[in-house]
Amino acid sequence: MTTASAEFEVRQRDSLGLRVQHMLHANPVLGPLAVLIVAIIAFSIVNTRFFSAVNLSLVLEQVTVIATLALGQTLIILTAGIDLSAGAVAVFSSILMANFCVKAGIPGIIALLLGFACGTAMGAFNGILVTRIKLPPFIVTLGTLTIFFSLNSVISSSQTVRGTDMPNLMSWTGNAIPIGGFRLTYGSIIMLLLFGYFFYALRSTAWGKHVYATGDDIEAARLAGIRTSRVLFSVYTVAGLLYAVGGWILIGRLASASPNVGTDYNLDSITAVVLGGTSLFGGRGSVLGTLIGALIVGVFRNGLQLAGIEVVWQGFAIGLLVLVAVSLDQWIRKVKT
Repeated sequence: MTTASAEFEVRQRDSLGLRVQHMLHANPVLGPLAVLIVAIIAFSIVNTRFFSAVNLSLVLEQVTVIATLALGQTLIILTAGIDLSAGAVAVFSSILMANFCVKAGIPGIIALLLGFACGTAMGAFNGILVTRIKLPPFIVTLGTLTIFFSLNSVISSSQTVRGTDMPNLMSWTGNAIPIGGFRLTYGSIIMLLLFGYFFYALRSTAWGKHVYATGDDIEAARLAGIRTSRVLFSVYTVAGLLYAVGGWILIGRLASASPNVGTDYNLDSITAVVLGGTSLFGGRGSVLGTLIGALIVGVFRNGLQLAGIEVVWQGFAIGLLVLVAVSLDQWIRKVKT
């Protein structure tokens, strides 16, 4: 091979890599979507039961809570923040809802609304510490993670509240609509509706554009007239409400309110966001990618389990995916526009 032809091949490879880099920069969802499709095909070949309607409905049920938490996490990460208290807020909200009903005797609908209000207040508390006290989001949410889990244990006395002791509204999200062999729970429907709403809000409203601008360059956004502190506060507050909704869905999923769940929810929600192509540095990503990221986690865990892979190696595979996703994000961010 001559020197000229070798240089031509190198230029071709560089050109192809550059085109892929630009394509992924413009469409962050394409990478995660390709991973999801390949994973579904691969696991369907390994075990034919994977693609059955019963199993696919199980995968969706399993990721519904994490996807809802990841939606709130996405809003925060888009502003270049992070929330380590997502799971704690969700579980604490579910415990409060259950105890409002069972111990305080409050009607179900009012208990549910009070639970949403408490989750929103917890998110607002995070937002105040970030915007008013100017503490780093990592430190703030690391602290509130411990606070909320501790309060959760105090309020619940470390006891589980059974679904049969609560009004039907509390566990309603676990009910399902049969579609052939597929079961679509009301919790999954709520989750999908929330994703649809925030997909619209981030793409088509001034608030959504301000969220992206704040995450991309907070100082430039401020100089452009965006009230960045208000944007950040709204993001943490809305995320708190979404976590509370996730807590309600969690009650339906477990048919109980348990203070002993959710220890992995914080990392799982961040994992879904990262796998979905949202940049940890803020300003780039979409909620659609987060939904795909949550499905990737569910598909890998379910597929590896059907393949007979031990749980420890399932975690290894998810961790490896996260490292690849972050490395890919770093490479995409270097694109020259």
